[in-house]
Order: sequence, then structure tokens, then C-alpha cells
Amino acid sequence: MTDDKFARVGTSLFKMVDQPSMSGDFIKKRILWNNETLRQDYGKNFIATVPKYDGFCTVPNHIHYQPVIGTFLNLYEPIGYKPQQGNCALTLSFVKHIFGEQNELGLDYIQLLYMHPIQKLPILLLVSQQRNTGKSTFLNFLKVIFKGNMTFNTNEDFRSQFNSDWTGKLIIAVDEVLLNRREDSERLKNLSTALSHKVEAKGKDRNEISFFGKFILCSNNESNPVIIDPGETRYWVRRITPFGIEDTMMLHKLIVEIPHFLFFLQNRILTTKKESRMWFAPKLVNTPALQKIIRSNRNRLEMELSELFLDIMEATGKESISFCPTDLIPLLMANQVKSETYQLRRIIQDDWKLEPAPNSLTYQTYQYNYNSECRFSPIRRVGRYYTVTKELLL
Repeated sequence: MTDDKFARVGTSLFKMVDQPSMSGDFIKKRILWNNETLRQDYGKNFIATVPKYDGFCTVPNHIHYQPVIGTFLNLYEPIGYKPQQGNCALTLSFVKHIFGEQNELGLDYIQLLYMHPIQKLPILLLVSQQRNTGKSTFLNFLKVIFKGNMTFNTNEDFRSQFNSDWTGKLIIAVDEVLLNRREDSERLKNLSTALSHKVEAKGKDRNEISFFGKFILCSNNESNPVIIDPGETRYWVRRITPFGIEDTMMLHKLIVEIPHFLFFLQNRILTTKKESRMWFAPKLVNTPALQKIIRSNRNRLEMELSELFLDIMEATGKESISFCPTDLIPLLMANQVKSETYQLRRIIQDDWKLEPAPNSLTYQTYQYNYNSECRFSPIRRVGRYYTVTKELLL
């Protein structure tokens, strides 16, 4: 935002104001103004001195920020901090608490936010059932750094058709996320990799803009805060442990170190290189917390089927099993699980992406044996069989 008190953008007149906040800071706002009020306050000749722009643009940059680009007023805000060499030990310790054994990846993530704001990054999901973990403090810390370029959404904000208040932000955060509908999950995934997005505000036409937003979510639900399918690579889920002793002044102490932390980020060498559209190689951000959510999102029949295969593999020492869907029905019935062939085929083909043998061939599968310690005995059959591996199930 420029230092001018007024600006005409297109055919509209705006007044630039500093709106007080509860924290004691001020938030820069643009208020729609009118020519007559301007004349009454400053005289009829003042309007000729008001700077004029053809429109708005949103170009993020924290190092070399430009309030005006060509004849367009930049909606992206400067963060206002000047990096200074100094001690940021508390901040580094706090980041290590959030990212744990992935501390260097966490520093890379924050460094990319600061140095390369248009780079796509994974959806960061912080989960913990316990309190005093620092999840909310982490979000508030980022908010203080990036100021008006970060916004807090509610779950309902994602479902609203009006999105002009958050589509131009660097970070879109949700402190208590619960997006457990399929359409919510799909929208979140699509936005995380979208290059452009349509902005819609009340009473205004839809407008397509470049989209560079990063999503950071927090939840007390470790099992199913969002729907994540097997093989999904757009989420980075971290389970956060609680602090030993609660420090109610933590955020204030972190704020003092922000200039030093930004200096550290500017002079730090990234430990990773770009290996995917979301920078990090999927294997680097594949965590046990992510796998727990994926397992929890499976339907009951899929969970029972997976457990059945793992039981057979453990009992027989095999790493893979061949089968036809009809082989599974009596095995599941032995565990008091009713199923239909079409349900099993949908899981096998649509969810697990398994392909049947090209022709009917002889294969070895297993049947339930009530009179054996092993419980499962081999049997040879003929058909277009599927093969599932332990690696896939795990």
C-alpha cells in the first residue's frame, strides 16, 4: 500500500487508513470514498493531486517489495520488518518443537514462504489431542511476520461462494479444522496446486487471478480432521507434542526475535531442492501422522479386508496374496463381516488400483481352516486373479 492518504484506482476513489486492533497494532485498510467528501475536507483543487492507477494487482515479494507496479496498485502488503543480525535461539528452538525430527524441512518451509512466496508448498496440518502444544502460537507467530498477507479462515469460509477476502493471501490458516466432507477435501487439494482461481465478492463479477496461497491447518482430531486418500502427496501432517512447562509469554518473546530470524532465513542455505510441484519430495513429508489419517478415512469393509490380508500374510509368512473377489466372501464371513462382490471389486479396483491377470490362470489363494493352528490353508484355483502386497496394505 502506498504512503498516499488517497488514491484513485480505475474510476473509484479510496482513502487509506490505519485501523486499530486489539493487539495495539494498526491494520492498513482501503475505504471507498467519494469526491464530494474529499472536496469538503480538502478543497476543490485537492483532487487533482490524488495519485491515479489503472487497477489493482497482487504481486508477493518480501525482499524487494513494490507498492506500485507499472500503473497498478499492489494489494500485497509489505511485512515491515528489516532483517538484523542477532540472536534468534528461542525461535529456532520453537520451530524445532513444531517440526521435531523434520526440523530442517520446517526451516526450509518457512524460508520458502519468506524468500519464494509464489512457490507451491504442501498443505501443512498440525494435529494433537493434547493442549499446550504450540499449534496456535505457531499460527499467530506467522501472522505477526506476514501481517495482512495471512488470514484465518473458518471451516465455513471454504464452503462459501464468496472468497475475495482470502484468495489473494500468502497463508490461509484454520485453527480448528474439520473438513470431513469429500467436496471440502477435493477443493482444498485443488486449491493447493492451482495456478489461478476465480475471485467472487458480493455484488461484483467473478474475476480470475493468480493463486499462490499456502494452507496451514490445525486440529485436535488426530484421526480424521480432513479426508486424505491413500497415495495422497499434497499433505504434510505433523503430530505435535505438548511443552513441558507452559510459557504464556512465548509469542511476545518470539516477536522480539523476528528481525533476527528473518536475517537467519536470508542467509541460510536450503537443505532441500525442488523435487515436486510442491517443492518437497513426497517421501520426505510422509509421516506416521499422515498414515494414521489415511487409515482412519477408510470405510469399514476396506479396513476389514486389509486386516484379513495382513492376518493371512502373518500366518503364512507371505509378502503378497493372489485372490479373486469371490474367494474373499467366505473369509470375511468367518470374521462376521458381510460383503458383496461388487463392494469388494470397487475397493480392489477403484481404491487400491489393482489390475487383474490378463487371462484366466491358475493361482494359489487361501481358505479358512477351522481345524488348523494356522487357520488359513492354501488352495489352487483358476481365474483372472488380483495380487495384493504387504507394502501396499501398510
